[in-house]
Amino acid sequence: MDSKDCVDFEDLLPVMEEKLGGDALIGELCNGFRLLMDSDKGVITFNSLRKNAALFGLQDLNDDELRGMIEEGDFDGDGALNQMEFCVLMFRLSPELMDKSRFLLEEALHGDGFPCFY
Repeated sequence: MDSKDCVDFEDLLPVMEEKLGGDALIGELCNGFRLLMDSDKGVITFNSLRKNAALFGLQDLNDDELRGMIEEGDFDGDGALNQMEFCVLMFRLSPELMDKSRFLLEEALHGDGFPCFY
């Protein structure tokens, strides 16, 4: 996504992490993933994102902006976001959490792991 095409949003992930802790934040991201995913395919597709965008206040985004979100996080090139890609994208979009992400990842890996990942 070009910088001219970026969408402004209020970054609430650091506040959530501060209040909930790392494990609970990962759990909330997993819940967000489930709300946006195509339940038949188990991934977030363009169509499932467009259909469910209003749940996250994204109803004003146009199709190009929604496609850009998918493309931004789609590391394996399949045109959709799996749960790991979604969580990584959420951390990448949160500059403050990027600084804490290594700690949160290590905490999750040494604890119960990522219980919500398939």
